[in-house]
Amino acid sequence: MRNFMLIFALLFMTSSCDALLQIAQESSAQMEPSEPEINRGIKEALEVGIRNAVSRSSQENGFYHNPSIKIPFPPEAERAAKTLRDLGMGNLVDQFVETLNHGAEQASAKASPIFVDAIRGMTLQDVYGIWRGDANAATVYLRSKTEAQLKLAFKPVIDQAIQKVELTKYWQPIASNYNRIPFVTPVNPDLSDYVMQETLNGLFVLLAEEEAKIRQDPAARVSAILQRVFGWKS
Repeated sequence: MRNFMLIFALLFMTSSCDALLQIAQESSAQMEPSEPEINRGIKEALEVGIRNAVSRSSQENGFYHNPSIKIPFPPEAERAAKTLRDLGMGNLVDQFVETLNHGAEQASAKASPIFVDAIRGMTLQDVYGIWRGDANAATVYLRSKTEAQLKLAFKPVIDQAIQKVELTKYWQPIASNYNRIPFVTPVNPDLSDYVMQETLNGLFVLLAEEEAKIRQDPAARVSAILQRVFGWKS
């Protein structure tokens, strides 16, 4: 009988401890995340978003087959594209646009370290502003604070990508054929700057999509800290 009572007491104590632990966990989950948790959660969310955005954009046809970020013919030379299509040289234009996008895909593959370095400079005030902000607050912040520096750092990456896909080789016959037409204004856009700006635009579009997922979709919160910070927020 004594042994039975001892076992019963142990079971009761274990059950009580489990119940208390569950209550404590539930109480903790209802509390606002701490300052270190929010800081770590926001930065991890950006790192996860960047990793996913870069992966999506840098895969084969990541730009070219994505209507949201596909890079069009340079607007300042759009008249040249239309004229060449009218003259039966549309294939030349299409090849250039495809190569243009492949250049962006090559360049975006090397973007992650540039973005991640920018995240490390965020202040606690920045972090709280992002946490309490709109669905794209982190993306807007990152772009407003880092785009100028990103362009400087990204320029050699873009130039290397343009050389790798031989973009200039596809542009030269377009420009030369169009510029030979009488009375037209010659075209010669800065392809490096154009590809760089459009690549950054595309990456920020994808980053905003990834940020929105983490804020809105529990399945996108791939770590305990993301579940804690964004689960409480939602």
